Amino acid sequence: DVVQTLWMLDPASGSVLPVPQPLSFSDPRSDGAAGWAIFAKVEPQNDRTYNLSRLWRVSPEDGTVRTLTQGFDRSVGSYTVAPDGKRVFFLAEDAGRQKLYSVATEVGTAGGAVKEVGALTSGVYSTFHEAGPPAAPVAVAVWESAVNPPELVRIDLATGKAMPLTRFNTERAASIDWQPVKEFTFTSAKGRSIHNLVVLPPAFDPAKKYPLFVVIHGGPASQWMDQFVIRWNYHLLASPGYVVLLTNFTGSTGFGEAFAQAIQGDPLDTPGQEILQAVDEALARYPFIDGSRMAAGGASYGGHLTNWLAVTTTRFKALVSHAGLYDQVSQWTTSDITWPREVTMGGPAWETLPLWQTQ
Repeated sequence: DVVQTLWMLDPASGSVLPVPQPLSFSDPRSDGAAGWAIFAKVEPQNDRTYNLSRLWRVSPEDGTVRTLTQGFDRSVGSYTVAPDGKRVFFLAEDAGRQKLYSVATEVGTAGGAVKEVGALTSGVYSTFHEAGPPAAPVAVAVWESAVNPPELVRIDLATGKAMPLTRFNTERAASIDWQPVKEFTFTSAKGRSIHNLVVLPPAFDPAKKYPLFVVIHGGPASQWMDQFVIRWNYHLLASPGYVVLLTNFTGSTGFGEAFAQAIQGDPLDTPGQEILQAVDEALARYPFIDGSRMAAGGASYGGHLTNWLAVTTTRFKALVSHAGLYDQVSQWTTSDITWPREVTMGGPAWETLPLWQTQ
């Protein structure tokens, strides 16, 4: 384990003081203070290449650590302690969304019972903050979707209702010929629920036939969400007249720790098979997709999977691979990220483990 010691800075004197005991814990990725308690987002370091980040409450008096999100099977993103110190609000990815949640800071009252603030049905919150007097705090966030560039909103924490505060791009967005993403899920050959987004081209006519572009996300510890992506903008990719399919295959985040970890020991085969299953599902659901004109592509890990498709299927007319490996062994010897690859493959390449050859 990577162990770090927690220290406090006295803002009045500038003195650096150790937290009583002092307290040590594994690899805190970020931390904040609320006067009477310390909060940290912690990702365990172990023999897994992916672990959920969980929220800790640390008592500076005796060093007691309580995991506030122990039973919550999603990874904690950015967080804010409420002005009254009674709750922590945080963002977390969940099945194509990034939602706002809260948890009580006192275990034994409601601590550990994570609740979504409202019920987000479209788009994502990319930033959240709450501040002001404890009796009347103000909560603001940045909300966006695939057809709504980011805007500031004020959130009613009792209902989850969001009220727009800015409209920088509202008029421009309304003038674009685009539609909100469609979503569907299917059960994979391994019994997993696989989530997908479908993006339609401009001037869409359901009576016509359109070629399909399957875009594969990188990571693999990431996911496609209903958000306004700049680098791989869904509607820009669809604009020449493609239907775009975005699949959150095994290894994606936002579907629980076990789902994201399941790629370990199976880095390419199962995700590749799930992409092909997703294509079959899309063809069955949407008669406007032309199954004889299909392309696929992606970058980084998405490029790895694109190259995997190149040597395992002939279903696609074209493949676009950006920054993708073509051989696990040669990448392992040249990459700046080696240990996670060894863990994923079961050991170093010189041990001639079968996975190095089969995948």
